Amino acid sequence: MLNRRFLRIKVMQALYAYFQHEKANVAQFEKELNKSLDKIYELYLSILALLGDLHHISLLVIDEKRNKRLPIAEDLNPNLKFARNKLLIGIVENKELQSQIEKRKISWQGDFDLVRKMFNDLRNTELYTNYLASNTLSLEDDRNFVVQLITTYLSENEVLISLFEEKNIHWADDTFVAFNSVIRNLEDFNGEFQLQPLLKDEKDDLHFMSSLFNKTILYKQEFEELIGRHTQNWEVERIANMDMLLMEMALAEILYIPSVPVKASLNEYIDISKEYSTPNSKIFVNGVLDKIIAELKRDNKINKAGRGLKES
Repeated sequence: MLNRRFLRIKVMQALYAYFQHEKANVAQFEKELNKSLDKIYELYLSILALLGDLHHISLLVIDEKRNKRLPIAEDLNPNLKFARNKLLIGIVENKELQSQIEKRKISWQGDFDLVRKMFNDLRNTELYTNYLASNTLSLEDDRNFVVQLITTYLSENEVLISLFEEKNIHWADDTFVAFNSVIRNLEDFNGEFQLQPLLKDEKDDLHFMSSLFNKTILYKQEFEELIGRHTQNWEVERIANMDMLLMEMALAEILYIPSVPVKASLNEYIDISKEYSTPNSKIFVNGVLDKIIAELKRDNKINKAGRGLKES
């Protein structure tokens, strides 16, 4: 569910916070790093729970209209396409998902009025009316509707995004990733909804994060000196903090995480610098790391393990 790019960014954020504290505890910050990952999974589950609650409210609305004092024909014979959406029903009936929701005490009950308003607003959208008007009855149709419900409605709902941010400070940066994770999960639906794990290979990914976090801290001074030798026209203190941190992380990965190709590490940190540092960071980080990597290769200090890695 979470790719290595996102894991690097999470480590970057944890390291940035760590280096802001004079007497920071490594173990405590690593614990917070792992906790931030778990919170993303909680957000992912919350979005799935919201889909289930929107489906539940649709059933309530149908019931209320049928039982009102003077129901009209439409109330007595409503369009049930949304209520019978196979993907939404699959989400509601998935035992593993419901177990996780119960275990983590995830609930939209306290925000019932908001969820009901969201459903009422949804009913007035072109997406919803077109879906109900379509005569197509297929898994693909149901799946595409729910995916579009997320991409064009839920992920763009400012009230919902604000609510997520209020619930957890970390979620301000994580909503995009969580929504994308839900979408990828739903796109795999073929008749039976299956809950995806947070990490593709939990043991390997957690080891990667721990190694990157700890090696960057352990060898920070060594990396600063190495970077300093290749930025002779710059004082180290004048280099943007984020640029320095990203280069240190890249060196930690290149030198101490043997399973990742050098080129992959280099490209990842150049791309991250474009998003999280200055407009000129891409060129600067690329230039400095290129020179350092050339020196490390010349001195046979890069040792990669695994098929196809030795020539990286």
